[in-house]
Amino acid sequence: MSTVKKPVDLPTELLHHIGGKDVPSVDGATFGVSDPVTDTEYGRVAAGGPADVDNAVAAARKAFTEGPWPHLSDRERAKVLVRIADAIEARADRLAELETFDTGLPVTQAKGQAHRAAENFRYFADVIVAQHEDAYLAGEKQVNYAIRQPAGVAGLITPWNTPFMLETWKLAPSLASGCTVVLKPAEWSPLSASLLPGIMAEAGVPDGVFNLVHGIGESAGAALVAHPDVPRLSFTGESGTGQIIMRTAAEHLKEVSMELGGKSPCVVFADADFDRAVDAAVFGVFSLNGERCTASSRVLVQREIYDAFVEALAARASAVRVGLPSDPATEVGALIHPEHYARVLEYVEIGKQEARLVAGGSRPEHLSSGNFLSPTVFADVPADARVFQEEIFGPVVCVTPFDTEEEAVALANATKYGLAGYVWTSDLQRGHRVARAVQSGMVWVNSHNVRDLRTPFGGIKASGVGREGGAHSIDFYSDLRAVHIAVGDLTPPRFGVARP
Repeated sequence: MSTVKKPVDLPTELLHHIGGKDVPSVDGATFGVSDPVTDTEYGRVAAGGPADVDNAVAAARKAFTEGPWPHLSDRERAKVLVRIADAIEARADRLAELETFDTGLPVTQAKGQAHRAAENFRYFADVIVAQHEDAYLAGEKQVNYAIRQPAGVAGLITPWNTPFMLETWKLAPSLASGCTVVLKPAEWSPLSASLLPGIMAEAGVPDGVFNLVHGIGESAGAALVAHPDVPRLSFTGESGTGQIIMRTAAEHLKEVSMELGGKSPCVVFADADFDRAVDAAVFGVFSLNGERCTASSRVLVQREIYDAFVEALAARASAVRVGLPSDPATEVGALIHPEHYARVLEYVEIGKQEARLVAGGSRPEHLSSGNFLSPTVFADVPADARVFQEEIFGPVVCVTPFDTEEEAVALANATKYGLAGYVWTSDLQRGHRVARAVQSGMVWVNSHNVRDLRTPFGGIKASGVGREGGAHSIDFYSDLRAVHIAVGDLTPPRFGVARP
């Protein structure tokens, strides 16, 4: 049996945090949560329902309408965000320890996520201080300008794959904008979120500004989406859930931002830097255990180098170190949950019928238990194969040949998804052409997934609605209001007056 390094002082009971207090569910309901190495329950989590969401929204609404947070100056809020970042960095090792235990992510990668989480707050502290709007002089008689005001209570629903970093990705801009929030973390990985109440209190965030409700998506998540006092809803998760959220949110015409699934292509032309393209393809699909929305899970390779690339990719996949998440040498850890593990294994079996298995496809021999899968490579994958079309969300990659640039673009666009894309070529003009032609919200040319926080993040087609990142996040969590002021003799037309 695989062993797991259990964190010291591991919480065995996780409560909601509402109005500055840790509280159980109104009805006392809980659910169990397990680690992905032993699949053994380590604790109980408060199972939120509509009543708990109502309480959290009421606390957030009160903090918004009666509290100081929305009325602080941008600089004052920025100072609090910087203190939040400091508190996160002070807990970076603890965050990585909890996240690795809870999600199965390799500890070295979890540490990187903790530092990125702190940077989210530092970045948005800078954004709100530097933000500005234009003013317009309409002739000599009127000045027009725009002001931003926080939208109100923001509902934040986050996924299980890199939970803490993605929680901060939503928390930082919503708080920076002056909103109050209700966060619903993923039920499979709630552990690192338990540090947030302490972080917020230490940084001086007023009670009620940050609220946390644990629970199952169909109960707590659905109640948050449907709540009439939550005008903004940000969700990261799978596309089917996103469709349900859009239908529910439409009843109250609330604004939604959703980053959904992906099946991102990595297009490798024959003139590409071969070794770097292999490095990028391996890292792009096997980092974070393959449980990442922007994973380059479809590698499209020009036929002149196809056989050599498949051979190199298979060899590298076979050499990837699969092991205990707490081991610094591990590159791929355990998949998050037995249900997800079973789903990924089902796709592996489907792939064996649809394509040629050249690496992986089974449990590593040295790990007799736990949710472990050897990095898996399928070659000669047709475009109509399920493993080509459907998001697997695990360490599984499909490789498909192409002959021409036009065929490469057609294959890249031949799925319902459109989140990310990667292009490898030494021809810069072709890189520009293909980047414009690939139907996705983000494209990297001759680069792996390195993203500046100022750039827009999001997808098209079934991969999402809206954009976040940089000023786009502030746009989402703010109401933009135009103000028109007469500075001269601006006489309005006179209706209802007798004319000579």
